[in-house]
Amino acid sequence: MNKNRISIVILAAGKGSRMKSSKAKVLHTVCGREMLYYIIKASREISDDITVVIAHQKDAVQKAVSSYFNDINFVTQDDINFPGTGGAMKNVSVKNEKVLVLNGDMPLISAKALDGFLHNDSDIVMSIFDLPNPDGYGRVIIKDGEVQKIVEQKDASKLELSVTTVNAGIYAFSKKVLDKYIPLLGNDNAQKEYYLTDVISMARADGLTISPLLVDEEHFRGVNSKKDLSVAEEIMQDRIKTKWMEAGVRMQLPSTIYIEEGVIFEGECIVENGCRITGNSKIISSHIKAHSVIEDSVVKNSDVGPLAHLRPASELEDTHIGNFVEVKKSTLKGVKAGHLSYIGDATVDEGTNIGAGVITCNYDGVKKYQTIIGKNVFVGSDSQLVAPVTIEDDVMIAAGTTVTSGKVESGSLAISRTKLRTIKDFYYKFFKK
Repeated sequence: MNKNRISIVILAAGKGSRMKSSKAKVLHTVCGREMLYYIIKASREISDDITVVIAHQKDAVQKAVSSYFNDINFVTQDDINFPGTGGAMKNVSVKNEKVLVLNGDMPLISAKALDGFLHNDSDIVMSIFDLPNPDGYGRVIIKDGEVQKIVEQKDASKLELSVTTVNAGIYAFSKKVLDKYIPLLGNDNAQKEYYLTDVISMARADGLTISPLLVDEEHFRGVNSKKDLSVAEEIMQDRIKTKWMEAGVRMQLPSTIYIEEGVIFEGECIVENGCRITGNSKIISSHIKAHSVIEDSVVKNSDVGPLAHLRPASELEDTHIGNFVEVKKSTLKGVKAGHLSYIGDATVDEGTNIGAGVITCNYDGVKKYQTIIGKNVFVGSDSQLVAPVTIEDDVMIAAGTTVTSGKVESGSLAISRTKLRTIKDFYYKFFKK
């Protein structure tokens, strides 16, 4: 569609007291990204003029948005003098003749779900849906196919509370409507707030056309509590995993797998049950085995797990990582680490084998240090590599060795075992048998 045809305003100024959190509502995350991110992502598909209205924790909200998008306008709401959804619109200026107003707590919205607003030329188009239990929602009074008025629950009569048609909270206005009625809004209501919904009644009194648009609850579901957040995340998880399975990723028991929005798959991949893949991880032609955790890492032509953990900034290529192996901020190419090892702040080259119980001692309590391991190195079980240390190509580290020198030269054997002592009959003396 023509992105110049519509402007979008996203209301993201509220505190969200029902979230029971010190964090601004729109900054709570769904599948690794702030709720507001998803609304902006959908908006950018249909508009090149997007404004976000901010107030509570405005600096944090603006910083979060700017980390993903650099073409968003911000307006700060004076929520002391002009509280409420109508007050949020008082300082907004848009460039297009049609204005879509969205809420920042609807992360499940999509560009496709907004299509009905774009192709209706009424003066006002407002979203509605029918709920068996409409508690908490504003009621929409409709007659002869047009909206007569919207009543907030706090201000509704007993008869109006019996109506099950509710306001889904999304509106499309002609710019002329907003220019005329926003300055006329008052706050003569129970909450002493400026309601955007009052534009409906004023426009109706002047004979303007107000069309209801029935929308599905899933896409227009608001998040007002931690429970709502969990429901939204379940729905988003299903969307993310469905997208990747349709792209060719094999998932075993997908309902047990958690994959965040920033994760990318390429090639033919397998993800087994119970896995968690987060951040901006990239999985390329690899097999992630059961109950493994991958955070902000790249895995290429490799297999990981089961029960392995890749912490942020790890890069694997042509590598086997077995069970109970943890890798952190390390680059491994052509490496085998079968089980029970920790590799941190390290670079390990091809042909190298990391035995069971091997750890890189990368932290001295103050600073982190690097371990460099070359090609075709055999690191025996239960060895400790005390960084900073460099192990050149073609080296053997004997089992149980602690390497503390700065470099082990190519072709060497490193061994630091003490001589075995045996004390005859010690067992019987100790237990007095």
